Amino acid sequence: MYELNEIVTMKKQHPCGGAEWKIVRVGADIKLQCLTCKKYVNWTRDELKKRAKATRSGE
Repeated sequence: MYELNEIVTMKKQHPCGGAEWKIVRVGADIKLQCLTCKKYVNWTRDELKKRAKATRSGE
């Protein structure tokens, strides 16, 4: 479902103001990088599915 380098748009914004994240690792959990401030977070697949609004292929 989720693939490496996909861009995910979240329902809520990150505190930095960004809402788009890049998938940088896929495994048991998914590691994302904020495209605005470059911070990383690890979320489970279920958590990401609940928080994501849309996905698109990465550049």
